[in-house]
Amino acid sequence: MTAISVIIPAHNAAATVARTLASLAPEAEIIGEVILVDDSSTDDTAAAAADAALRLALPLRVVQSSCRDAGGSRNLALTEARFPWIYMIDADDLHLKGGLRALLSKTRAKPGTDMVVGAYRRRTDGLDRRFKTPVGYMAAGLANASAYLEGRMRSIAVGSALVSRRAVGDARFPAGLAYDEDTLFWVRVMSKASLAVVTQPIMTYIVSCARSDDRFTVKPARRFLEWRLALRELADCGIPKSSLKAREGLVALKIARVHYARGDLETAAKFLAVAEAAPMVSADIWRRMRYRLKIAARRRFSVHHIQLQSA
Repeated sequence: MTAISVIIPAHNAAATVARTLASLAPEAEIIGEVILVDDSSTDDTAAAAADAALRLALPLRVVQSSCRDAGGSRNLALTEARFPWIYMIDADDLHLKGGLRALLSKTRAKPGTDMVVGAYRRRTDGLDRRFKTPVGYMAAGLANASAYLEGRMRSIAVGSALVSRRAVGDARFPAGLAYDEDTLFWVRVMSKASLAVVTQPIMTYIVSCARSDDRFTVKPARRFLEWRLALRELADCGIPKSSLKAREGLVALKIARVHYARGDLETAAKFLAVAEAAPMVSADIWRRMRYRLKIAARRRFSVHHIQLQSA
């Protein structure tokens, strides 16, 4: 009955990986292998994983790498995977009991399905949020991929989806990007996959707001340009230019919000200008206007404050 290759990229995850593996243990009957890519860890990640897998009777393989990149580590594991279905989860997230069975059952109930997306719970800075259900998904192809890029579909958390090796094919995660590499991978797969959804929560996605936002503050212009080059490569699988431009706007707006929140109004304004040049749905148009007004108000306040101090 084994059918699934589980892929876990890990870097210095000794404190969390055993818990992640334990969350997968109730699904052991359908797991053919767990490929843990130990990416340049300087702690006991591999040993902690091996001890936990032995105790839990999980078929673990540890692959050493020096990718220094979660996407690159997943790519390495994708070349190693031997079973027809692929499930990926990060080494600090938690699988929810019965989730893999629910995903796999959907593929059997709906023959021809290449990919199943489930709901997920989000734990932000230690607080559990309402789970995110997969909404806006259609049956197959470029319509899904374009809608996903444009933000008209609920984001997929790594750990909430099951995808066939056939659908993955030669699609890989862009390596070396600071953010959004998951989106670019899923879009490549979705552009040719037959897709189904389940409303059952599959995993708990653990998020640190500070760590997540930090990605947008280091060399923001350079990192955005690197990401945009990778985004534009999606044109080779038929994604319309309008969808690519819409994604540029969404990511630029996110970067602008982070810099605004941290008081860097100049960088916020630059990325907001990029967002304003992109096509967006009405809700995002309002967000752009709101941040333009906020930036202007804070600038006026700063000028007024300086004038008062000089008086």
